[in-house]
Amino acid sequence: MELQEGKDKFIEAWGTLGSSWGVTRTMAQIHALLLVTDEPLSADDIMELLQISRGNVNTTTRMLLDWGLAHKKLVYGERKEFFVAEKDMSKVVKNIIIARKKRELEPMLMLLDDLTGVEGDGPDAQEFRSVIKDLKLYSHKADSALAALVKVDSNWFFSSFLTMIK
Repeated sequence: MELQEGKDKFIEAWGTLGSSWGVTRTMAQIHALLLVTDEPLSADDIMELLQISRGNVNTTTRMLLDWGLAHKKLVYGERKEFFVAEKDMSKVVKNIIIARKKRELEPMLMLLDDLTGVEGDGPDAQEFRSVIKDLKLYSHKADSALAALVKVDSNWFFSSFLTMIK
């Protein structure tokens, strides 16, 4: 397989997997493109290489910047913005955990806190409160575990993770 064919397959696969991870296909594809490219890319470059609109590139690169998965890179003599991927995979994983925790888990915890005070008598109300209590307990455990993962040393985390999956 030639290099370009391999890059194209990776970008397509990463895009497909991205939708399973809660990000848009385009966000994952742009991230993959930046990961496998050794030079900074402008919005025009990304548009041309992935055949997507300027608006989509602008919105998606802003999201990648917000998540800490890409950075702006100054190219001497150019007025355009250029982008590069964060290539330290431990930082990538941590940034994804932080972003998903903020976007998904924290709103769920707030909802569960609100639902804890639901009033009512009878078996239905008791069952509802029991389910909410259990969800809240496990959601807080997940929140604590993710917070610990973010704080842990990257080398320890990855060596432990690789040991677990062997």
